Amino acid sequence: MPLWGRRCGVTRILTDDADAVSAATELAAAWRPGAVERDATGALPYRELEALAASGLLGMRIPRAHGGPGVSAATVAEVFRILATADPAVAQIPQNHIAFADLLLRAGSPSQVAFFAAEFLGGARLGNALSERGTKTARDFATRILPSGDDYVVDGRKYYSTGALTAQWIPVFGKDESDEVSVAYVRRDAPGVVVEQDWNAFGQRSTFSGTTILTDVVVPGDHVLRQPFVRLAGTTFGAFGQIIHAAIEVGIARGALTDGVAFLRERARPAPGSGVTRAIDDQQIVRLVGELEVDVRAAEAFLRSAARALDASEDAGYNATEARLEVAAAKAFAGRVALDVSTRIFDFAGSSAADRGQGLDRHWRNARTHTLHDPARLKELALGTWLVTGVPPDPASTLI
Repeated sequence: MPLWGRRCGVTRILTDDADAVSAATELAAAWRPGAVERDATGALPYRELEALAASGLLGMRIPRAHGGPGVSAATVAEVFRILATADPAVAQIPQNHIAFADLLLRAGSPSQVAFFAAEFLGGARLGNALSERGTKTARDFATRILPSGDDYVVDGRKYYSTGALTAQWIPVFGKDESDEVSVAYVRRDAPGVVVEQDWNAFGQRSTFSGTTILTDVVVPGDHVLRQPFVRLAGTTFGAFGQIIHAAIEVGIARGALTDGVAFLRERARPAPGSGVTRAIDDQQIVRLVGELEVDVRAAEAFLRSAARALDASEDAGYNATEARLEVAAAKAFAGRVALDVSTRIFDFAGSSAADRGQGLDRHWRNARTHTLHDPARLKELALGTWLVTGVPPDPASTLI
């Protein structure tokens, strides 16, 4: 049976937010030991994805009315932060799932929500077919989703298809007959779907974010969201996806510092002339560790604050613009901290830390690759514009 046709035998049904955090903690402990080898070999994380499906986390946002725990955005952020401390590449795979499940919950019909809620609670996972190469921007779509009787026909070519290789469903973004963006939720094993293993980035290697090709793929009308972003303009849909990306980068920072300190304790030697016999007794090194810890804690606190703002935005009296800007600031800061910490751990680890077998370089490579997903400068510009002129972010932007 192909990789994408198999599901785990039993899927845990989470009961509440605390249960989701507990499941993430268990999963991270299982992922952590193989992270260096997966990065070094570029191995497909099939067992890790099976464990993810069995954990129940794929259904953590499903409302209680449909049998799920309906966890908060704050819990989602904490779950992804925990997973990313262990292996941010594998943690990025369900990012698209949770974000595009949220799209269904916000914009889907009652029948669509009921159908896919059952799928996700049963361990089915969404991949991703959003961005394209060769167009004006990665979000300029040549892919078409056109009606054909009661069905739709999808044709196009996508890249950065994180998780699509082993998913059960692939959300495909494309232009409909009105040139508006619609989203087709395509079965991975549908005729005409090909996912290639051509991802060759230097970081986030296990995401397998390569090419998806769709040729005359027939999709039932019930599996298509018609022009959802017209209805979602000005909401926190984009910010919800961004808080997950921020959580991954905060997790990278924490994972890098944890591994760097472990190397310091176990392997690092004191610098000549330092006057100490152990590197951990060098007060300049200890001070640097403390400085980086301050930054990581600040990023973690910022993440929690922004996620709580998203939860508050669900109340009618809360300004969604403030929540979007809070998340934008947290995401920009998270990327900055992840890059800085993953670089500066080498300042106290020493030359032997550059040995490829140690795998410490993977933290910077993962941070650099992931932070390219959406530029921090756009978030900083939006924040500056709001502060200086009072003009809010573009309601149609899904990156703020």
